[in-house]
Amino acid sequence: MLRFLQSIFGSVEQGRYPESLVKEAIERAVDGTDPWLRAVSGYKKKLRPAVVRAIDHVVALVNGLPPPIAVGLESYDSDLRIKPFFMSTAEMRQIFAGDRNLTDFLKGPGGGASHVIALLVMEKQERVGFGVALSGDVVMHDVPQVTVSFVGHRLIDPSEDEQKTRRQLMRRAYDHLLGIALGAITIVKGEREDLERRRALLQSKLELLQRGGWGFDEAGSDEKPHSAVLEEQLAQIETKLDEVGGDDRMLDVYLGIVADVLDRAGEYLWSGQETLIVDRLGIKRSEPADDASELTLGVLHNAAGQSRVVTLVALSVEELRSLQG
Repeated sequence: MLRFLQSIFGSVEQGRYPESLVKEAIERAVDGTDPWLRAVSGYKKKLRPAVVRAIDHVVALVNGLPPPIAVGLESYDSDLRIKPFFMSTAEMRQIFAGDRNLTDFLKGPGGGASHVIALLVMEKQERVGFGVALSGDVVMHDVPQVTVSFVGHRLIDPSEDEQKTRRQLMRRAYDHLLGIALGAITIVKGEREDLERRRALLQSKLELLQRGGWGFDEAGSDEKPHSAVLEEQLAQIETKLDEVGGDDRMLDVYLGIVADVLDRAGEYLWSGQETLIVDRLGIKRSEPADDASELTLGVLHNAAGQSRVVTLVALSVEELRSLQG
């Protein structure tokens, strides 16, 4: 939907941005939501503080990711940081071999590099079931157990350089915020269009009733004239339209939505950590043991209630090519 601008987030340090970056980010915000926002007087000045805060947020978010984990095709059994993410060595190989982003990278100009850095993104699933457990020397059956698995593996923004991957992730996070703003604008536009359609329909009905002589009901009737009901409904719709914004200020309303989302970026996209203890079968445990390692997960959350486990990984290009050969 949005074109990737090569200059944005080209080289940034949190809190210190070249003016060219800020201007590029402002124009990206407009292009990514509603280009008509440029018709609003002073739109750049109005967006600038929110855009800078959004840049601050996405830079901190991405720079907070730990260094990449080196993942080899034979590291499944030896690296406990990676093993819980895959059911087997075969599944890990299959995921790497079938990932479209990795395939495209290998076919591109970066495919001649020795390694590739990418963000591994997964969804964590927990299922409650029953199994066998030991209590001392006693084998207990039908014990409630939580099995943890990871699905929907994707490797995004692969590149031959870690900093380049991080810059691409910053753009992706910024675009995610713009997508949220666009969704909010679309909802407001839809509400307004629906109200305008209802207003036009009611207005037509009212004109027909008035032309037909309605409004001269018998005195003392307890029923409100039909035309009066329509007039009241019209008044309610007009009030709602005023709340949404009149024709002369709708672009200001949309600009305000974009500024609000960017200004409160941390409420729409944020990261956290989760500690997980699982055994070799993927069963969740309360304490670490010889067969149950403790794993610290990086998790991305958004305002839609979605969460994804994320970790930067470094993969050997030669090994990836061997999977596809």
